[in-house]
Amino acid sequence: MGVAALRAQESLRQDRLFDDPYAQLFLDAAHPAGSPWSTGSAAGFFHAIGHQVAVRTRFLDDTLLAAVREGCDQVVLLASGMDSRPFRLAWPPGTTVFELDFADVLAFKAAVIASRTTPPAGQLARPTCRHVAVPADLREDWPQTLAEAGFDRRRPAAWLAEGILYALPPEAAALLLDRITSLSAPGSVLAMDHGEDSELLRTARVSVSPDLRDLWQGGPSEDLKPWLARRGWDPTVRDIADIARDHRRPVPPAFDPDRTDAGRGWLATARLSERR
Repeated sequence: MGVAALRAQESLRQDRLFDDPYAQLFLDAAHPAGSPWSTGSAAGFFHAIGHQVAVRTRFLDDTLLAAVREGCDQVVLLASGMDSRPFRLAWPPGTTVFELDFADVLAFKAAVIASRTTPPAGQLARPTCRHVAVPADLREDWPQTLAEAGFDRRRPAAWLAEGILYALPPEAAALLLDRITSLSAPGSVLAMDHGEDSELLRTARVSVSPDLRDLWQGGPSEDLKPWLARRGWDPTVRDIADIARDHRRPVPPAFDPDRTDAGRGWLATARLSERR
């Protein structure tokens, strides 16, 4: 919901990097009396990472759409949370988007989106792709569940791991990548973000809730480039600070390389080698 709040804020900007008309709907449905993310306690957290979420959303949107245009007609959104990409992005014809998360998360989003009407004549909001919701727990056998939902491992796919890696301990991050790799045909694309924890970030999220103290679990045990390359992926990794500057946005304080109390943050894409 915190990410949804940031996406809703970004969508109100004149110079917005994307438009997410569903983010505020999710917030309103979850908290009819007002979202806790709209209170003053969240201000420090939003200041620390707000531009990171805006920039990463645009970067990952662009990466997924480019992958589909280049031949990946299957897209998999892992632990999708309040992601509305099946509805808000202009997917090329023939695209199938698989969305994995807990059953209650997917049911909540489906109910909210079904309640939204758009012109003309109050037409219900519809996905811009073939949308397949896949109730799954990433700690269990989700590859089998995904296959049963119609995913074809013989065809290239575009994978999204957004807001996941840093929340996993190293062994769980390795297992996730190994499973993605085992399901990927050559030419598949993986898009992701990752970031280091820091004193600034811990303080900001604890100010929202003590339950967020341990949100960061470290993720991969090494830099993203060798971690991905060892499994046959050809990675491109960029610092979030550089991408923020590309979009003429301030460097997110939590990932500002010039601050001693901050960590590093990255956005990465990788293509699976044809030689695998």
